[in-house]
Amino acid sequence: MKSFASDNYAGVLPQVMEALQQANTAHARSYGADDITARTVALFRDLFGGNAEVFFVFNGTGANVLSISSATHSYNSVLCADTSHIYCDESSAPETFTGCRFFPLAANEHGKLDAEIIAQRLIRRGDVHYAQAAMVSVTQATEYGTVYTQAELEPIAALCREHGLYLHMDGSRFFNAAAGLGCSLADISARAGVDILSLGGTKAGMMYGEAVVVFNKELARHIAYKHKQVMQLASKTRYIAAQFEAMLKDELWRSTAAHANAMAQRLHAALSAHPAVRVTRPVQANAVFAEIPRHWYEPLQEHYPFYVWKDSTHEVRLMCAWDTREEDIAAFAAAIGGLSPTLS
Repeated sequence: MKSFASDNYAGVLPQVMEALQQANTAHARSYGADDITARTVALFRDLFGGNAEVFFVFNGTGANVLSISSATHSYNSVLCADTSHIYCDESSAPETFTGCRFFPLAANEHGKLDAEIIAQRLIRRGDVHYAQAAMVSVTQATEYGTVYTQAELEPIAALCREHGLYLHMDGSRFFNAAAGLGCSLADISARAGVDILSLGGTKAGMMYGEAVVVFNKELARHIAYKHKQVMQLASKTRYIAAQFEAMLKDELWRSTAAHANAMAQRLHAALSAHPAVRVTRPVQANAVFAEIPRHWYEPLQEHYPFYVWKDSTHEVRLMCAWDTREEDIAAFAAAIGGLSPTLS
């Protein structure tokens, strides 16, 4: 089976498996006091900026809960896109653990927020009857597989600073975004005005683990206590750190993410050639969204699982990963070519 459902379906990069094996040869200090974690944090600072603080966590929901809870009180609200993962796909975990209200803002056709739509919701400041906005959260790459450029992020960051809000980035596919833009990791995070980043590792080819990268010194003062409180402090931190060290060294993240993105472009081209298929979103990372005939779902999903994004319009999401091959795209395209565009 080759899946287009999620990059979570893919296995683990060989370099990451090797790093895990190397980390498994001797005893080491626990809770992040080991040499591997120290080396990896130093590598993060080289790439993101010398003031960055790094906290390794088990999963993406944990990364988002830690990031948000470090910057909010339970009487606050978080502004996010109505398509965002923290609003639509993390059950009620963010609200439960932070106590905050999440206000969904209408994303544009590319799944993005802009400063103008955010500003319209900055209302009732100082009103004790209304959850006070404390944070804006953006997703990189977005749930539609589109990418915020540095130029798009900077006005949002400026608005946040003007109104005393923190800017959080949910970066479960952050590496794909940076690879797609051909920029550095810092360009679309620290240099763009992001205060705190949930950096994805699992979708990029790690076995498990994410990182919370803090750029705002004010948040860095107490986040270590939150790290423990939200149950994301690993006793054997070195096994998460070792995976990130492998990803960051020699820009392994860039080559693997660029490959996944290139496969998405190839898939886009294959789908666009079929008259019964309409690609619905720009392909800027490793996702392709397309509308296909409803009766294609079952015969295709039998061999190539994917998610139906919007059943009312027959829009599906197809994800490519670090291990997607050209022949996988060709086989999927051939399967589509064998299907009738209409019901007989």
